[in-house]
Amino acid sequence: MPSVVLKVDAKKMQEMKKYYNQYLNNPPQYAEFQAKTPLASITAYTSGKVVFQGKTPEQEADQWNTQPPSEKKSAASHPYQPDTSLFTSSHIGSDEAGTGDYFGPITVCALYADRSQIERLKSIGVKDSKHLTDEKITSLAQEIVAMEIPYRLLRLSNKKYNKWQEKGWSQGKMKALLHHQAISKLLEDIEPIKPDGILIDEFAKPEIYKKHLRSEGYSLTAETFFMTKAESYSIPVAAASILARSLFVKEMNKLSEQFGMTIPKGASLKVDRAAAALLNEYGEQALRDVTKWHFATTQKAKKIAQGG
Repeated sequence: MPSVVLKVDAKKMQEMKKYYNQYLNNPPQYAEFQAKTPLASITAYTSGKVVFQGKTPEQEADQWNTQPPSEKKSAASHPYQPDTSLFTSSHIGSDEAGTGDYFGPITVCALYADRSQIERLKSIGVKDSKHLTDEKITSLAQEIVAMEIPYRLLRLSNKKYNKWQEKGWSQGKMKALLHHQAISKLLEDIEPIKPDGILIDEFAKPEIYKKHLRSEGYSLTAETFFMTKAESYSIPVAAASILARSLFVKEMNKLSEQFGMTIPKGASLKVDRAAAALLNEYGEQALRDVTKWHFATTQKAKKIAQGG
């Protein structure tokens, strides 16, 4: 099983524990905490060592690796890696939300900001959304929209998600097509302006992303770059992440209102129990329509609903 190991200080350890609160399990001996997300299993030891294991532990670990990309020992330079000058240039940033959540849609946003707009976004507190509460994200999203900065925001409903998944589409392919659509529409919106580049928060290697596009007859837009943890370096990516997350939170609130109960985010025992409650109250089709049905949560919820 692939694994990634990070060494963190006590402050970062507590920040991680708070971030993974809804995913926590009973920790083993000598561990500060243990959590399981859709991407990886995380075990944080009192020594400061944090082990990420699973199918794609790199994606989960990357958000906590604070080394600049140029200093990462495992960061292989590729033609789609942006030069640091892009971060202060006029460019498009693209990011998504909701991919690891059982309930709720996937939301994708592409946003364009020129140099002056980047400074304005910084001034209102735009930064990596993983370090912001949902309340702060909602507030910042309203300020970003009020600035009339160009963006395209897409929502993939669970009904469509499940249809695509049943066709054999991976979540990676879905995200690639959504990012491509959002970026293409945004480029049309800002014509004749030509951005200095397009930066996508990397969820798949560039060649895999291009393969997904080719399978549906599309090609990669020129001057497109990929970077893990891009929202920590690019203000347009950070702003796009905030808008995507804000829409996801809004959709989750709608679900809570629809079913008259709090619908939890993420994937955890709390989510399993909420899904089981909905299954008993409203039936399988109603649950399928608002969830990523192929997640392991479905079988767990069925077992709980049956008294298992």
